Amino acid sequence: MIILRQRDAAGAGGPITEITLDHRFLMSSLNTVSERALSSLAIQWHGGENLRVLVGGLGLGYTAHEALASDRVGRVEVVELLEPVISWTRDGLVPLSHELLSELAPGGRLQIRQGDVYLELREPPRTKYDLILIDVDNSPEEALGAPNDAFHSAAGAALAHEHLAEGGVLGVWSTEPGDAFVEALRSVFAEVQSRALDFFNPVTNEPETNWVFLARG
Repeated sequence: MIILRQRDAAGAGGPITEITLDHRFLMSSLNTVSERALSSLAIQWHGGENLRVLVGGLGLGYTAHEALASDRVGRVEVVELLEPVISWTRDGLVPLSHELLSELAPGGRLQIRQGDVYLELREPPRTKYDLILIDVDNSPEEALGAPNDAFHSAAGAALAHEHLAEGGVLGVWSTEPGDAFVEALRSVFAEVQSRALDFFNPVTNEPETNWVFLARG
């Protein structure tokens, strides 16, 4: 069961929006530094213009929104597995609904479709992307749905590489350092970065760290 909820949290400075799946926490509007950095770091590293971006996982929309905030991005396609997550955005129930809906309008740069981004990346590419940004699992070691070991491997990285245009960048979000996945990326891509992103959680009153893995070439 997937649930969207809004609640007050001590230290948050106002209500926060959260999504849970089968009683497991998925995402929150409280701390979005790393989700936004997944886009901004990949765009910065690419350096190109009129970029075509594939985002795996809509969530609360922060990764897609950050990509759309760049005037170097021409098109953002989001693939989301869970239909309710898409409906909540279209129905105006998440904090970024208004901004995302404006880009879904005719002439906008955003497309959202239901599907499994991992399955799409295992198929022969029909489109080449400048950026592929994956924010689906908590980490390479902790899949939230069916196991996605096929993606978090050298073979999976090689298949994702086929969907990238020349000079394209693959970005993956994680709550853990994912050393084995980083090595898998290095076996396929010429350049790999692992970025630790530190931030303060006002609810737990403690620092936290997420990671973004970037690969190209």
